[in-house]
Amino acid sequence: MSDEQPFLEHLVELRSRLIKALTSVFLMVLVLLPFSGRIYSLMAAPVMKYLPDGSGMIATGVLSPIFTPFKMAIILGVILAIPFVLYQLWAFVAPGLYRHEKRIARPLLVSSIILFYLGCLFAYFVIFPILFQFLPSVAPEGVTYMPDINSYLDTVVRLFFAFGLAFEVPIAVILLVLMGVTTPEKLAKNRPYVIVAVFTIGMLLTPPDVISQTLLAIPMLLLFELGVFLSRALVRRKNEAAAKAGNSNNTPGV
Repeated sequence: MSDEQPFLEHLVELRSRLIKALTSVFLMVLVLLPFSGRIYSLMAAPVMKYLPDGSGMIATGVLSPIFTPFKMAIILGVILAIPFVLYQLWAFVAPGLYRHEKRIARPLLVSSIILFYLGCLFAYFVIFPILFQFLPSVAPEGVTYMPDINSYLDTVVRLFFAFGLAFEVPIAVILLVLMGVTTPEKLAKNRPYVIVAVFTIGMLLTPPDVISQTLLAIPMLLLFELGVFLSRALVRRKNEAAAKAGNSNNTPGV
């Protein structure tokens, strides 16, 4: 009975954290829904800027003009609520961590959130202008480039998550090294395989065009190198701390 009690307490705590996380998502979506039209216009600005004169976006679905902006507001609400969701996850897991684990996990958690948003901003301000300026120029002769608003939403969301997750590469590298799965030296030695892997990931995560695939792969490679550099610094600091601790333990008493 004594073993079941802590388990039930953990379940109750987990339920409470899940409710709070879902509530934060719901409230964020509720705040954004009245501005769904403006939000979609803001998201559509990169493609609208480069459409041919006299053309615009189209809606092929009967209810697309209503539901597509709502979907965009809901997805943006989920993205903006990520810090609140991760905080609830942290609050549930943190009591079971050691002090040194908390000291490492906290900055990694904050960094992962910042990097995800940086990836989304990179997609919007760098990738979208390049991609949507390029696509109309390669349309076959006699074809008017007029994107469907729902198809555009799917592409934008896919790119947001692709670049948001791609920017998590340094965190993934550091975690793998800290867990002892690999070492910075092994990662550097296997760099050719990493290059093939990131281009494959770029092909899977982005729309089927070489521009967006390449523009995703290159930042991933740079972020991989950043992760290797930071993991080397962490391993060096860890070894220095261990050496100091060993020297202090071996010092004879006075």
